[in-house]
Amino acid sequence: MVNVGIVGVSGYTGQELIRILLNHPGIRISGIFSRSSYGKSISEIFPEFASRLDLVCLKTDVKTIAEKCDVVFLALPHTTSMEFVPQLVKAGKRVIDLSADYRLKDFKVYEKFYHYKHKDKPNLKVAVYGLPELYRAGIKNAKIIANPGCYPTAAILALAPLAALGALDFSSIIIDAKSGVSGAGKKATEEFFSSEDKEDFKSYKVGSHQHTPEIGQILSKLAGKKVGITFVPHLLPVRSGILETIYVRKAHSSKAAVKNLSVLYKKFYKKEPFVRIKAEGEFPRLKDVVGTNFCDIGIKDTPDNLIIISAIDNLVKGASGQAVQNMNIMYGFAETTGLL
Repeated sequence: MVNVGIVGVSGYTGQELIRILLNHPGIRISGIFSRSSYGKSISEIFPEFASRLDLVCLKTDVKTIAEKCDVVFLALPHTTSMEFVPQLVKAGKRVIDLSADYRLKDFKVYEKFYHYKHKDKPNLKVAVYGLPELYRAGIKNAKIIANPGCYPTAAILALAPLAALGALDFSSIIIDAKSGVSGAGKKATEEFFSSEDKEDFKSYKVGSHQHTPEIGQILSKLAGKKVGITFVPHLLPVRSGILETIYVRKAHSSKAAVKNLSVLYKKFYKKEPFVRIKAEGEFPRLKDVVGTNFCDIGIKDTPDNLIIISAIDNLVKGASGQAVQNMNIMYGFAETTGLL
């Protein structure tokens, strides 16, 4: 039995982690930690867990966390996780960080997009990017997992087969992304749905969103060359779910030509339990994936361009579900445990 701790339990990702982990037969939630909800029982914060989890939020004290837990999920705001990771790793604990603090290998890029000086460069170098479909081997023995962002998860899975094959024009990839408002956090969601904005639809952080370099970093690594990304996110008046429509030009090289994209994608992901490729002419919708750890992908081949549409739940495959999937790999559980 693996003892699991959740730090920052009172947010959406903490709530989703509890929901998933309560169905996991190989773990015990041994500690929950929160600065803002210190002293409250979990049923006070989330009444749905009454009679299912009898724990009180403890202070986010590293010594207490280390004493109670084998593996720690950090469901903390960006720039906060690096306060805890060095000490937890030194104490021999494994960490799955759901923030962005260990995703970007170039600390200068991190500091540019997150407007904060990185304080843990040594662990930044050794953290493994936690996208199981691409980095399963590294995840298995990792001490620190940098759980991917929600938008990057949908985008990278949609583009990875083409990037690896070299079957696209790397100079211009346009990602038109829409997310439920839970991706912006609980406070933002409450404000959104308590105002007239709930009838609205808008873009935000146009040309400056922090997930842009994360997507570019992984796709460039797959392609072996720099990949140009135009990424524009939008907020949908729904609680959760991400749908991305991605436009790419085909590669000019005949060597990289692909006759049947559905076959290519199904072959690339044939052993992946959480990636589903739609039949030709069919495309995913949010209702297909919300509440699940699946990423659904549909592809349209036009004479000059490829259109790829991907959908995930931003709180599950885009955050907590993927974090549990990573934990399963780290501890030798079946990858789908607790998630199907």
